[in-house]
Amino acid sequence: MSEDPLTAAVGERVFRVASALFAIVFAFLVASAITAPGASLAASVGLVSEGSTGYQLLRTLLQFAGFALAVAGYLAITDEWEIVRFSRPTARETAVIVGGGIALFAFQYGALFALDQVGLSTGQNQAVVPAGDPVPYYLAMIAVSLAVVGPVEELLFRGVVQGGVRRAFDALPAVLIASLAFGLIHLPSVSGTPVERWAYVGVVVVLGSVLGALYEWTDNVLVPGLIHGIYNAVTFAVLLAGAI
Repeated sequence: MSEDPLTAAVGERVFRVASALFAIVFAFLVASAITAPGASLAASVGLVSEGSTGYQLLRTLLQFAGFALAVAGYLAITDEWEIVRFSRPTARETAVIVGGGIALFAFQYGALFALDQVGLSTGQNQAVVPAGDPVPYYLAMIAVSLAVVGPVEELLFRGVVQGGVRRAFDALPAVLIASLAFGLIHLPSVSGTPVERWAYVGVVVVLGSVLGALYEWTDNVLVPGLIHGIYNAVTFAVLLAGAI
């Protein structure tokens, strides 16, 4: 007895979405497997001191190295390298990258202002809280944001997750599903009241949706990756100015 075509189509879509979302779980498993042991090893041989700025930065670098390794492993296992689309940015895309990074930062402050007008605020991401001297930490995070955090997060969420969901749905559902997942994974790292934490997630979902739309528009994951990096770098630059 042959399978009903509608049932088969639904099953294929569910599988595609589940596979794409599993990439996030896989990324965190790989990152967890190398971050704590790697940082502990570095501390034990005297490369960094636990609780120091260097230790905090090393953990960040190891975490995102784990993400990148997981992405490569996932794509190799599934043999779906084509879902991540990238190329050298054109002159137009370079302008979009610079303008987009600044625009996202402006949107964040606009969203915070709007929330403040109705008596709400967002929680604080612990990534912006330095373990030691804030000045070297913020300086280092400007570079790390541009070169590592933004590009790797977008490689995972826009390249793999959105690209994977895109094989089952049109652009809009793929953008929304990837952005919702992007917002939710930030929840554990945000401090504050439940309302403040969920408000933070809401802002991140909107930011992720913009990045997802830009990925669909340019067909180049480097564009949202570098925009994300600039957005984070500007955030740390503002924090640095306040700490000096």
